[in-house]
Amino acid sequence: MSDFDFAVITDSWPLLLLGLQYTIQLTIVATIGGVIFGTLLAMARLSSNKTLSMLAAGYVNVMRSVPLLLVIFWFYFLLPLGLQWISGSEWPVAVGADRSAYITFILFEAAYFCEIMRAGIQSVPRGQVNAGYALGLTYGQSMRLVILPQAWRNMLPLLLTQTIILFQDVSLVSLLNVTDFVGAATKIAQRDSRVVEMTLFIAVVYFVLSLGLSLIVKQIHKRTAIIR
Repeated sequence: MSDFDFAVITDSWPLLLLGLQYTIQLTIVATIGGVIFGTLLAMARLSSNKTLSMLAAGYVNVMRSVPLLLVIFWFYFLLPLGLQWISGSEWPVAVGADRSAYITFILFEAAYFCEIMRAGIQSVPRGQVNAGYALGLTYGQSMRLVILPQAWRNMLPLLLTQTIILFQDVSLVSLLNVTDFVGAATKIAQRDSRVVEMTLFIAVVYFVLSLGLSLIVKQIHKRTAIIR
């Protein structure tokens, strides 16, 4: 440790900041896309249409039963081949590591957000739905105007906690040679032979950000908790 060099961190800060920006951007996009798609999946799972409910449940169970790393490789290696087969192209359709990362995390996280949304919707008493029907609202209107606003309050802490987990999982895209925060630090470590400095720096940054976000989620949970 006597040879520990802080200068490698300060000198490489622009690249590290660029990588951290990419990590945060992917986290935000995947969260928004995952919540939207997850909400649709949750409503499909709760639908009275058995076929639709079974398809949604099958998708969720598959995504939740396989490692995220495997799903990343699925979309990175197999999606170009699938698009080639669909389009009839002579060569695999170029998707790229960035697009593969965005697609993977949106579709993968949607399965987890779906279960959170479903639990939140089911936490609202059934009488609220009946009250909406009594006022002449359709199922969609009751869900949008009555159920979801109450469900959001119940599941907001869980959604934010899952987002923190997503923020940590984004580091796996470095395996696709994407310059996220971990990818940028890894490239610097290999270039300057400073693995210890970069590894410790990554750990400290993730610890500080994740702990800070967790404390914020805890405060939000206290403020939004419904006393029954």
